[in-house]
Amino acid sequence: MGGITNYEDLANAIVLQAAKDYRVALKSLRANPRNRKALSDKEEVERFFRSQWFTALTSLDGETLIRSLNQEVDG
Repeated sequence: MGGITNYEDLANAIVLQAAKDYRVALKSLRANPRNRKALSDKEEVERFFRSQWFTALTSLDGETLIRSLNQEVDG
């Protein structure tokens, strides 16, 4: 039984870290829209949110999450 819980914990941690990284990238881009690292990070996380791997990790909708995080950072 513990294996399933561990898998779920790991999956949640991966998704939460990606969301955190996405917020950081968005905030960096707000401060400096020409920040290449932030743009690259933003695009990488968006690819993850739209990937089959993301779908395997969570029941969340990637597009909805992207919109939600953008609204959150926009204030």
